[in-house]
Amino acid sequence: MTRDTKESVLQVKDVMTPDPACCKLATSLREAAELIIEHDCGEIPVVYSAGTMRPIGVITDRDITCRTIAQGKNPLGMAVGDCMSTPCVILSLEASLEDCCRAMVENLVRRIPVVDESGRCCGIVSQADIARTAEKTDAAKVVKHLSQPKAMSPTA
Repeated sequence: MTRDTKESVLQVKDVMTPDPACCKLATSLREAAELIIEHDCGEIPVVYSAGTMRPIGVITDRDITCRTIAQGKNPLGMAVGDCMSTPCVILSLEASLEDCCRAMVENLVRRIPVVDESGRCCGIVSQADIARTAEKTDAAKVVKHLSQPKAMSPTA
């Protein structure tokens, strides 16, 4: 099997971080920030409930900064649902790494939650996961596209 053939069959499940920390709409921003620090990540999937674990959005360190502090709001009195990013871009376990790269570039996101066949959040793929596993040219393309300057919206 050539490297090209092997690389083309890589799936999201082969590179994702399994069982990411998740939170709910009512989770305080402080708790979300603590999860980001504790798990050394930049994004926490937001799920409808602990029972379904279906992602409905994500909360990032950038969301907390840009949608609260930068707007003069008090983040200590806010919940994840007040400033999370939606809609949630998700991938299935069987999605190819190529599809993952395409989704990141098209949606200008650096991380994508992964769901199993029942829709439960079971992993997350980050730009760093791709950089560690994809062909150098593929990883470079993703990084290049995601690093382009873009206009900031008031709620970006």
